[in-house]
Amino acid sequence: MNCVTINSHNVIVDNMWLWRADHGNGVGWTSTATKPGNPCPNGIIVNGDNVIAYGLFVEHFQQYQTIWNGNGGQVYFYQSEIPYDVPNQEEWQPPTDKKGYASYKVADSVTTHTAQGLGVYCYFTGAPVQLESAIEAPTNKEGVKLQHMTTIWLDGENAKVGSGINHVLNGIGAAVTKENQKAQL
Repeated sequence: MNCVTINSHNVIVDNMWLWRADHGNGVGWTSTATKPGNPCPNGIIVNGDNVIAYGLFVEHFQQYQTIWNGNGGQVYFYQSEIPYDVPNQEEWQPPTDKKGYASYKVADSVTTHTAQGLGVYCYFTGAPVQLESAIEAPTNKEGVKLQHMTTIWLDGENAKVGSGINHVLNGIGAAVTKENQKAQL
């Protein structure tokens, strides 16, 4: 189960903010006898073609924040925070050799997609975990164009040293950590 799924074609999304609570009282990664959980893997999955998003905010989900499967997608301004409360690296990895789940994932089958102004932030308070790439997309396809991407390591008293985002896009771009808090492509 995820927060929003768009299966229709030719949809316009305007200023959508999707958020899973991962800090504060009464929330948690999993449910226990003493603490209720609020598990939710993904924020938005777009299966329809020609979906346009103006201002898409997707935060704190347990796997991919955004999965884009449809062709002809367009995103203008994307803001995302990775989940704060990841308990450990082993529980936050796709069934691949990559660390963590990208915030913005364009499926390998997509041939046309445009995204401009993407910002992905991390503030890991649960454990010192890492995300391999903030954004994953097929970059070998002429019709897939991503511009103006930024990653930020949010500093704070609860941020775990040793955590961070290793790359901006598909293994490219500088890491963001306590020592280097911003990277751009």
